[in-house]
Amino acid sequence: MDITERFINYTKFDTQSAEDSQTVPSTSKQLVFARYLKEELEREGLTNVEMDDMGYIYATLPANTKKKTPTIGFISHYDTALDASGANVKARVVKSYDGGDIELSPGIVSSPKKFPELLAHRGEDLIVTDGTTLLGADDKAGIAEIVQAMCWLRDHDEVKHGDIRVGFNPDEEIGMGAHHFDVEKFGCDWAYTMDGGDIGDLEYENFNAAGAKVRIKGVSVHTGYAKDKMVNASRLACEFNAFIPETDIPENTEGYQGFYHLMGIDSRCEEAKLSYIIRDHDRKRFEARKDFIEDIARKMNEKYGEGTVTVELKDQYYNMKEKIDPNMYVIDIVLKAMQETGVTPKVEPIRGGTDGAQLSFRGLPCPNIFAGGVNFHGPYEFVSVQVMEKAVQVITKICEITGTFND
Repeated sequence: MDITERFINYTKFDTQSAEDSQTVPSTSKQLVFARYLKEELEREGLTNVEMDDMGYIYATLPANTKKKTPTIGFISHYDTALDASGANVKARVVKSYDGGDIELSPGIVSSPKKFPELLAHRGEDLIVTDGTTLLGADDKAGIAEIVQAMCWLRDHDEVKHGDIRVGFNPDEEIGMGAHHFDVEKFGCDWAYTMDGGDIGDLEYENFNAAGAKVRIKGVSVHTGYAKDKMVNASRLACEFNAFIPETDIPENTEGYQGFYHLMGIDSRCEEAKLSYIIRDHDRKRFEARKDFIEDIARKMNEKYGEGTVTVELKDQYYNMKEKIDPNMYVIDIVLKAMQETGVTPKVEPIRGGTDGAQLSFRGLPCPNIFAGGVNFHGPYEFVSVQVMEKAVQVITKICEITGTFND
């Protein structure tokens, strides 16, 4: 099976996660794909293939050398984002893309005028949607690349390598993917998530991340008799958000600049709820941002009465850089693998997070490598077949280089 067929097969499964679910995985439909993937790994000859009750899958490509080498791993998530539907994905291949508009469906066009990233893939074979759903390259492209690489190594015994572990998990898109990942069972010296963007992406810096739940308690009174009695929680919600500097929102930031992002407001006169995510690469600025949210609440409570505004802050993940810096050889190996496969590295901070961030803080250094998806989290998502093939080459080269790690 080639990587195009493998990937398109994966897109046929709806694996969208759900943020408010209390189950693991957050949606039962993720388990349908997990069982399919487990069976596929067994058919392809991997060993120690197992899936736990939560849908976490682990497997091994055994070493083909007696030399003692590190055990390394490759990880991808199989859930897809909540931003657009993941059901009934109609993936198709645009052969030898000519650089023009792509009609995804009648009246739905993906154009380089709006998505200039397309032009970097002129002449390549692009896998696209019909413009009504996600494609799911985030991160089924990563899964396809890992499985394809394991099959290639299985069939090329001349390339010597140590034990290689693969791991696939649910619920990354809701920040829960690494929570139940069994690092001890995985048993690797280090690992890589295949969850980056376009070709060459190599990321080992990410945001420090927290979520903030703001609750505002109001007092509802008939509007005709509201003077000096009503506390309109909806209006106070607007007032709370007005404290957030316009310079510090996603729409106005880039690179290493952090932000506050208002995810949503649920309000009526007697109660309002605001949900924020807080992001910053710098740990001190990150802590200051959390303090700022609490300061807003204090100011409003001074104005409207104690207990009017409450804030619940919860850290989600931290910048993996502080865990990768002492282990820079894991980055050096990738850089060498990219050089030897003709890929130009693009080392940039992630304006987001990956499972690798949480895993790094649990003792498994785990930087992030490109999987090839572009415009993900939306219906104009696409992935290049040639970029996926390059990702396979990078994976196999990493395994080959690691096989000589102790020479």
